[in-house]
Amino acid sequence: MTISRETAKNQPRVAETVLGLLRSLASIDDGFATDQLTHALQTATRAERAGAADEVVVAALCHDIGKAISVPNHPAIAAAILEPYVSPEVHFMIAAHQDFQGMHYYEHFGMDPNARERHVENPAFDLARQFADEWDQKAFDPDYDTLPLEHFEERVRQVFAKPRFVAAR
Repeated sequence: MTISRETAKNQPRVAETVLGLLRSLASIDDGFATDQLTHALQTATRAERAGAADEVVVAALCHDIGKAISVPNHPAIAAAILEPYVSPEVHFMIAAHQDFQGMHYYEHFGMDPNARERHVENPAFDLARQFADEWDQKAFDPDYDTLPLEHFEERVRQVFAKPRFVAAR
């Protein structure tokens, strides 16, 4: 019980760590028109302006957080970080977002641009499609009216305040 109490007491550090990882994305641009923090903020701004739920907005903000560690594996990293805090549908949206984005660039890497179609039976398919096509893909505009990280900080703290345990698969 001591460990459980101490873990709960220290839960706010998770959100602060996530915010720190997000801030670190400001130093990564990898040839894009915006740095990765701006991209994340634009994606979240677009999701918020479309009326998305808080957990979707926070997931949109964190969708590329894995790039702070590994660009090729970034969706899996972001999805693993988010999984205890969001619904299975939102987790899928992040875990599969590269396949959904692939429609816009996979052909340039000799990959199947229709990779998203293998997920068509997933109940979150439409959410993942909306995320990729309406928010993520359009979020590289240096002139877009992007909300700052401070705008999202309290929502990040709220979403990351209530974990649930996820069993190994």
